[in-house]
Amino acid sequence: MFSDVNKPASTSPNTKEMHCPVVPNKLKSELRQDPYNMPKGFEWSEIDILDESERSEVYELLARNYVEDDDCMFRFDYSQEFLLWALAPPGYNKAFHLGVRSSKSKRLMAFITGVPADVRAYEKTKAMVEINFLCVHKKLRSKRLAPVLIKEITRRVNHTGVFQAVYTAGVVLPVPVSSCRYYHRSLDPKKLVEIKFSQIPPRMTMARMIKLYKLPNETDLPLRPMTVEDVPSAHQLLVKHLQKFKLAIVFSEEDFAHWLLPRDGVVSTYVNVNKTGEVIDMCSFYHLPSTIIGNPKHSHLNAVYSYYNVATTVDLTSLMRDSLILAKQNNIDVFNALSQMENDQFLSDLKFGIGDGTLQYYLYNWSCPTMESKDVGIVLL
Repeated sequence: MFSDVNKPASTSPNTKEMHCPVVPNKLKSELRQDPYNMPKGFEWSEIDILDESERSEVYELLARNYVEDDDCMFRFDYSQEFLLWALAPPGYNKAFHLGVRSSKSKRLMAFITGVPADVRAYEKTKAMVEINFLCVHKKLRSKRLAPVLIKEITRRVNHTGVFQAVYTAGVVLPVPVSSCRYYHRSLDPKKLVEIKFSQIPPRMTMARMIKLYKLPNETDLPLRPMTVEDVPSAHQLLVKHLQKFKLAIVFSEEDFAHWLLPRDGVVSTYVNVNKTGEVIDMCSFYHLPSTIIGNPKHSHLNAVYSYYNVATTVDLTSLMRDSLILAKQNNIDVFNALSQMENDQFLSDLKFGIGDGTLQYYLYNWSCPTMESKDVGIVLL
């Protein structure tokens, strides 16, 4: 498993070597050649995420069995369009979209993915994979499929000459490179109370709560959706910005275009340009609704997550206030952000409330010192 290789990580007093693999890279001939064995009745299956029917199977598996909150009131509802965006970036490898099917029914019962990314940790940049969407059907949780999924995707990635990965988890495993806290900003406080996402504080009324979170109707900056023509200068703006942080993706222009160009209901990116058409400010958020379990009035919580934001002509708080206004115009109920990058500058002023969740960041098979949340410049979906 990932955690096994990470045990002698940066916080261990016996680790003298830093900024290097924990376990040295292996030759292809030294790697396991055959797939790991599945429990009886199950078989490996590569998923073609471009195929609508297979993508629909992934959607159904995740919609019914993926991340829920502790009270089982909300479950992430990744749209098919979102999955296409998340899993088919430039250079993606179908072999890293790994499913497990029932041998008898051929039904998809488990899933794990890896997508390529050049990741810089401190001064060193490595080709890695971002591991995500580890999901096992609820009825099979006793079969211990997850460790086998992790071993098999590791084997497949290793066979392409990549031996490092970055991933996040809500649980603490040995040893996180950093830890970020979730914050939430109410955009529709009435609905959030009705679905029990939040509650009316003591000595507060609903009317006062609505007034407290009210935003202007229009943005201060002349922000507009980013276009293909904006990509070169917006890419340069973000690349320069990410140099401030100790952990970051090194985006090519092609990567940047894939991840940041607006996609309806998936990712929203807005830019402010100067007289020559150069991007000088940008804000972005991605859309990840949740199914509301057992609420008679509301079926979905419309949530967005802060993505990559760069302010050069105004302070970050002003830019993010505009981002909140744009999200509200998109009928979003709640705007989420992590305590990473420079986000601490605006969380309090813009009335974000601290959440229950903490997100742990992990580097697989890479030794480096731990870092503060403000040093983390990666947003994983």
